[in-house]
Amino acid sequence: MGAMDGRHTFWDLLDDDSRAQLRGIGRMTAFPPKVTLLRQHDLTDDVLVVRRGCVKVVANSAAGYQAVLAIRNAGDLLGEQAALDGRPRSATLTALTRVEALVIPSPLFREAARSGPALAFALQQVLSSRLREADGYRAAAGSEAVQARLAALLLELGAEYGRPVRSGSVLIDLPLSQDDFAGLVLSSRRTVSRVFEQWRGRGWVTTGRNRLTIDRPDELKKLSGTGH
Repeated sequence: MGAMDGRHTFWDLLDDDSRAQLRGIGRMTAFPPKVTLLRQHDLTDDVLVVRRGCVKVVANSAAGYQAVLAIRNAGDLLGEQAALDGRPRSATLTALTRVEALVIPSPLFREAARSGPALAFALQQVLSSRLREADGYRAAAGSEAVQARLAALLLELGAEYGRPVRSGSVLIDLPLSQDDFAGLVLSSRRTVSRVFEQWRGRGWVTTGRNRLTIDRPDELKKLSGTGH
């Protein structure tokens, strides 16, 4: 999911010269919440480096099913695959919060990656990480309980985007629907709704329209395997 899972982001992996080079060939652009940054199937020719904010990555299948693939955060590189292979975008990127991103034309980005070892290394690490992430999702889908994955996701979102609202409770201030949560944990909306219903009954969470409050983070930590 980006910086939230503890890995170094693309921007973290760059040296000062590479960062200065990308600032020189890119332009800082602000996107309001809910605005589309890149659209699936388009042939747009930019890569983006998120400097502030949160982005949802969504792919639509030919059958009309929408899958939330990931959430990307400050420091993450977006649109790199299409920039490298010249094919249409494989997913739609939507701003969940106000997003500030460095927008870089793909030809200039590719030239910089060819000439700069630090940039080439960072790009290689991102591509490798995305492959491991996809493999991990497939493995988790078959082996790990939905409740554990959902608990871990909520704790990550709470740590990155939560704000205290009362004693021990954390409001996740992101416009995520139950469909979004289901996609992120590789489950169905029906299953995720049932889990939330159980957790509400136990007083662990409070849910509303695009709002979720973690009332008992200690219980979610136990479920996710991070508690003691």
